Amino acid sequence: MKPFLLISTRDNDQAARAEYVSVARHAQLGRRDLVQVRLETAPLTTFGIDLAAFSGIFLGGSAYNVSDADKSPLQERVEDDLNLLIDKIVTRDLPFLGLCYGIGAMTSYLNGLVDRTYSEPVGAINITVTPSGRDDPLLEDLPASFEAFVGHKESCNGVPPGAELLATGEACPVQMYRVGTNVYVTQFHPELDADDLRDRMRIYKHVGYFRPEELEELAAMAKASGVDGSQHRLLANFTRRYTVAG
Repeated sequence: MKPFLLISTRDNDQAARAEYVSVARHAQLGRRDLVQVRLETAPLTTFGIDLAAFSGIFLGGSAYNVSDADKSPLQERVEDDLNLLIDKIVTRDLPFLGLCYGIGAMTSYLNGLVDRTYSEPVGAINITVTPSGRDDPLLEDLPASFEAFVGHKESCNGVPPGAELLATGEACPVQMYRVGTNVYVTQFHPELDADDLRDRMRIYKHVGYFRPEELEELAAMAKASGVDGSQHRLLANFTRRYTVAG
């Protein structure tokens, strides 16, 4: 089979590795089936990425925020490179699934508004699938309502032009949308279970998503939440739908 590609923008080795492991596990991909490119380590042109060589593309989370007022030269370069990639993906309608940061990057590309209006603290929230989402193959076998983990400082403020809303939430209305036929993004984290979230919180303990002294309380909350693994089916559906023989 053609492998899948995971684009990461995490400037923390432990976080980048953990992201790879969680996406691969819940997407049911073996080590040879998921290739990771860390875009923060070198310019896009360095990697010589041929998108046609992959069954599909994931874009993981990030410590960056599209709506950051002050951006380092590295962040600006990463965002420029992502825009180039996203332009190719949307133009060709390639299989794509952006997770958390992915919804901000995609919304910005589509000239939608990304701001801090609907930020959400770290926790488990209820996700409601829209009528359009119930007819979408990526949400096949998911319940009409399920819980998933979130934690984000920014979000898209409204569905951007040309997008179809597939899932919503109470505090943050846009939780998942589709562009074209094959391009998807989520605000929630379908790749995280309670243990993944705990490990991610330990890495980002001091970057403002929560007070450091709250870590153990939040980890216990995650374990006691109603997040039951339903969210992972989205990843498995993506890889099952788009796997191409190599």
